[in-house]
Amino acid sequence: MHPAVETAARYLPAGGGAQAGGDWFDVVPLPGARVGLVVGDVVGHGINASATMGRLRTAVRTLADIDLPPEELLTHLDDIITHTAGEHGGEPTGEIPGDIGATCLYAVYDPVSGTCSLARAGHPAPVLIHPDGTSGVIDMPCGPPLGLGSLPFEAADVIVPEGGLLALFTDGLLTTRDRDVDEGCSDLCSALALPATSLDALCDTVLDTLCPEPHADDVTLLLARPCVFGEDRLASWDLPSNPAVVADARRLAAEQLALWGLAEAAFVTQLVVSELVTNAMRHAGGPIRLRLIKGETLICEVSDGSSVSPYLRRARVFDEGGRGLFMVAQFTKRWGTRYTRTGKTIWGEQVLHMP
Repeated sequence: MHPAVETAARYLPAGGGAQAGGDWFDVVPLPGARVGLVVGDVVGHGINASATMGRLRTAVRTLADIDLPPEELLTHLDDIITHTAGEHGGEPTGEIPGDIGATCLYAVYDPVSGTCSLARAGHPAPVLIHPDGTSGVIDMPCGPPLGLGSLPFEAADVIVPEGGLLALFTDGLLTTRDRDVDEGCSDLCSALALPATSLDALCDTVLDTLCPEPHADDVTLLLARPCVFGEDRLASWDLPSNPAVVADARRLAAEQLALWGLAEAAFVTQLVVSELVTNAMRHAGGPIRLRLIKGETLICEVSDGSSVSPYLRRARVFDEGGRGLFMVAQFTKRWGTRYTRTGKTIWGEQVLHMP
């Protein structure tokens, strides 16, 4: 279970049998306590569709690991499929490759802002259920299926209210011989509003309602109930571009950890804060922001207005600098950089030893 979201999922193969198809889902932990939610659909059934699904899922995991925004991730995924198809274009098989025309929805939820950023490639839009029980399909742009390499993808940002619920699914859940997409969406919204003791129970209720009999297509359903981090788990400060403020940043971090009952983590946190803030002062521009996020781990972030990426290097014996990121890497569980529209954020993640 991810600290930012509670999830439950179901997969039903076509016909209710054992022959798996190309539907898939994934929940990907991301830096900054964020989480990626993925649902995809590959054409066909059997071993070829399953193999293609495995390649796409691995590619999404790899692209998510470098922290691409949803629309850019789908663009890179589309490029991968297009290039792969081109390499095998001279080998006719009599079948349409399963990855050509595959669909995918990728969403990134940020528990600090309560915002979900989504992009889709030929995939059904998700449903948002509000705490009062009202629901509806999220209005968002739809890009082409993967592998066509024709149009760009666009993302939409949606505020998910506290207590809200996101439903991601493949088209097999909506359509049958006797039900079109609009009827399927209406039935899905009604089923998601039914009372349930847990998300797992709600998954079963939805499938029992919409798929009482074996389907001709695979069915995948991913339910996610996000939470929003409050002031008890978040602290941030805007810092002036002045080298003297590094000492203030260390002090602010130590005071915040004391309030959280994490004083034992102060030494490492102050070291990380000092190095990241100093780097931002020397090599980037303002504004500079320091942020601490307390979850299952302690995350320290420093944001600045530069898009220049730092890199880890081993300083030589007589070098006066170049050891900052090396120390950050040694004292944290992991670290990295993610880019924003206005600059970048360098982050370090520490393991917390809770009592």
